[in-house]
Amino acid sequence: MSQIRMGGYQMLPPVVKNLIIINVLFFLATMSLGNFVNLDHYLALHYFKSPYFMPHQLITYMFMHGGISHILFNMFALWMFGANMENIWGPKKFLTFYMVAGIGAGIIQLLFMQIQYMNYASNLDAQTIDYIIREGSAVIESGRNWTDVNMGGLNSVINTPVVGASGAVYGLLLAFGMTFPEAIIYLYFMFPIKAKWFVIGFGALELFSGIRNSATDNVAHFAHLGGMLFGFLLIKYWQKKSGKI
Repeated sequence: MSQIRMGGYQMLPPVVKNLIIINVLFFLATMSLGNFVNLDHYLALHYFKSPYFMPHQLITYMFMHGGISHILFNMFALWMFGANMENIWGPKKFLTFYMVAGIGAGIIQLLFMQIQYMNYASNLDAQTIDYIIREGSAVIESGRNWTDVNMGGLNSVINTPVVGASGAVYGLLLAFGMTFPEAIIYLYFMFPIKAKWFVIGFGALELFSGIRNSATDNVAHFAHLGGMLFGFLLIKYWQKKSGKI
C-alpha cells in the first residue's frame, strides 16, 4: 500500500499503516483459526487470576478484536487521529505514545477488574471461588453463566478477556484534542464540534458508562479512560522535559 503525500503530509504514515496491517492480520488469524485454536486464550488480556493470564497479553490484547464492526471502528479512529499525530511527532515518538497508552489502558482495566473481583468474592466462599476459576471458562465459552449475581459476576471478571485497540485509540483522541483543541470534528459525520469538547464529552461519557454499566454492557470503559490517562501523563512528561508546560 503506497503512502499518499499532500505537501509533506502523509495520509497514511508508516506506523499507522503497519499498525492497521497487524491488527487486520490478527483479526484474520482469529477468524480463520477459530475452529482449531482459541487465540483469545493466549493473546487477549485476562484478569491476572485467570488460568489464561500471561504478562505479554498487556501488549497483544491491543491487536485482537471481537468482531468486524469492532475492528473497523478502531482502525478508522486510528487512521483519523493517528495520522495527524504521527505526522507531527514522527514514527518513533508516535509508536511510543501508542504503546504506552495501550498498555496503560490494560493496567487500569486490570485494576478495575480487581475491584470487581473483590466485590463479588466477598460474598462467596473460597471453595466456590476456586470452582469458578477452574470451570468458569468452559461455562462462558458455552454461552452460559451462573444466574447467581456474585457467581456470574465473578466468572465474567475472571473469564471474559479484554480485546481491542480502543484504549490506545482513546489516548490518540486525547492527544489530538490537546494538540488541535479548536479543530472541528463531525460527530456521526453530521454534527460539528470542537475537538476539545469532543474529547471532554467522550471522557465524561466513558466515566459515566463505566460506573453505571461496566458489569453489564461488555465494554471496557475503564480501559478507554486508562488510555486517555496514560496518554495525558506522557504528553505532560514530554512537555516538562522540553520546557513547554
